[in-house]
Amino acid sequence: MIQCARQPGLAQIWEDILGFENCEFYIKRWPQLVGMQFEDVLISFPDAVPCGIKMASYGGKIILNPDDCYVLQEGDEVIVIAEDDDTYTPAPLPKVRRGYPPKDFVGPKSPERILFCGWRRDMEDMIMVLDAFLAPGSELWMFNDVAEIDRERKLIEGGLDFSRLENITLVHREGNAVIRRHLESLPLESFDSILILADESVEDSAIQADSRSLATLLLIRDIQAKRLPYKEAIGSDGFRRSLSEGSWMGEMQQASDKSVIISEILDPRTKNLLYMSKISDYVLSNELVSMALAMVAEDRQINYVLEELFAEQGNELQIRQSDLYLREDEELNFFEVMLRARQRKEVVIGYRLEDAERAIINPPDKVSRRRWSPKDVFVAIAEKE
Repeated sequence: MIQCARQPGLAQIWEDILGFENCEFYIKRWPQLVGMQFEDVLISFPDAVPCGIKMASYGGKIILNPDDCYVLQEGDEVIVIAEDDDTYTPAPLPKVRRGYPPKDFVGPKSPERILFCGWRRDMEDMIMVLDAFLAPGSELWMFNDVAEIDRERKLIEGGLDFSRLENITLVHREGNAVIRRHLESLPLESFDSILILADESVEDSAIQADSRSLATLLLIRDIQAKRLPYKEAIGSDGFRRSLSEGSWMGEMQQASDKSVIISEILDPRTKNLLYMSKISDYVLSNELVSMALAMVAEDRQINYVLEELFAEQGNELQIRQSDLYLREDEELNFFEVMLRARQRKEVVIGYRLEDAERAIINPPDKVSRRRWSPKDVFVAIAEKE
């Protein structure tokens, strides 16, 4: 949830990878690749994206995003993202242009301001994870109807040691997240990310919890839209008009461009409402956990892959702007983008085009060159910043 709150669009990508209808993780041995460097293994599969190695010489240790110079040894297995375990096989190396990325670094992390609406029984775990992800000087605002003195007691009983928080400062506000005047007391336009949690007071009823989350979402977006500066839009007839003269939904979509809101959803049917509105990303918390359990049940080795991608240290899924890998008007195929990313020690596994609603993981065509837009984004496995 925290990863998705900090990167818009990541919830959909995780849903696709953990589901069984799209691409997912597979681990298999390929004797014909022994002696090949990982950099070449990376572009050896037209129908899969290699992202790690299961190292036979280290007792089957799984390494995601290994060094380019790592040479596959006898008994090593390759971790890939593919449609199914029988849909991919190595092919001769394609002819590619390597080149150099236009940027050689990602700027240092800046302090962020995050808002949690609602109270979960595992709140202390979320706080510790958030503290590990954020830059020093960040703020976590906690807005719910639990009295402040009770919050501290619950957090301490849950195992939270306030002295261990290095990067975030807790800011407490008390109120009801479905009452507008309570929400209006918050600086909602100033938050980088907002997480609307399925409150433990209604967690026994998925429909009631989702109804509460949706009400909070609509109220927050409406308040944000009212506080945004006047903005004009060009209508389909060519005339200028303000968004406030247009649809109410248009105003809230404008607000969604300014900050990220992640809504924890318990009932899969609710996601269709959020998907159609385009005013919030979403996280199907219990469904994602079920998907992950089903994937591990099919191949328990995958647990080590998911464990690292979800942990505070190591590698994670990240959404990268296209200008990190390529220059404006440059034409590259997907294999070439992957090699550019390797110079930043990242594994690109897919992309989302500027006007697309969903990302494409493990694209089927990796050899046709195309001109990428500055607003296209890539999905990469990279070390946590």
